[in-house]
Amino acid sequence: MYATYSKDLPKKNFSFFSSLLTIVLIFSCIAVQAQSNTEIFLLDLSVVDDTIRLSPPKNISNNIGYDNQPSFYNDNLVVFASTRNEQTDIAGFAINKSSILWISDTPNGSEYSPLKVPGQKSVSAIRLDTDGTQRLYSYDMESGSPKLLLKDLKVGYHVWFTKEIIVSSVLVENRMDLYVSNLTDHSNYKFYKNVGRSFHKIPNSKRISFINKQTSIPELMSLDPLSGEIEKIIALPEGVQDVCWMINGTVLAGQKNRIMKFTPRTDTQWEVITEISPAIFTNITRLATNSISTKLALVAEVSTAK
Repeated sequence: MYATYSKDLPKKNFSFFSSLLTIVLIFSCIAVQAQSNTEIFLLDLSVVDDTIRLSPPKNISNNIGYDNQPSFYNDNLVVFASTRNEQTDIAGFAINKSSILWISDTPNGSEYSPLKVPGQKSVSAIRLDTDGTQRLYSYDMESGSPKLLLKDLKVGYHVWFTKEIIVSSVLVENRMDLYVSNLTDHSNYKFYKNVGRSFHKIPNSKRISFINKQTSIPELMSLDPLSGEIEKIIALPEGVQDVCWMINGTVLAGQKNRIMKFTPRTDTQWEVITEISPAIFTNITRLATNSISTKLALVAEVSTAK
């Protein structure tokens, strides 16, 4: 299946819907801070006799407010978006030291969705400035100095396919569309309309996974960013918007306080592998594994009620 588009929807109410979508996508967690607190949890991950085992979760952010969008910079460092001083910066948790470090400090803006930049000692992140400008930047891991990567696209979420090619969702009117951008020739190609926020490289393949939101039930899809070939993998469980991949080709997803798995080559449906006590957390959203799938980072809500 190929999906390319050259025409956009009518531009009626563009400013209103674009602003509304930005608020909903990025600040939805902040709106419920009075009732809940999003935190980053880290779990040990292993596979024994084809059974996935998870350790008890450890809270690694421990911060009142918005902590979200974790990814692994390497097998020892988890980077994520975290609130401090009334803005959101890029934080890192060093697993071997159980300590937090700060990577960015942008007085006139906030950063979201950090990812390691291939072949560089830097992370890329969505920056939302106080004037409403939203762009994709990279940040040096030592100095924190920013560099603009995609100047013409209002990127919501992204993943690196190669060190030159980025697959992203771009805010267009009242939805997000999938774009493939080449940093070498500065080209931007739109391949799919109305996608979700979860983008990942599929292990041991030359494909990217994304979420199709054109259907009543969102679907997990795969994309060849070079040819544009797109295939359906499976429909998502109810309420699920985020997934991640293990190195063995298994997909993980969170649903409320349950973690589920699906292995495309062997499974026909999603299976619950563990259920966490709601006294610990609930409403699991973003997930990420390290390169060798021995660690799982996830976002969940922790009740702040006394």
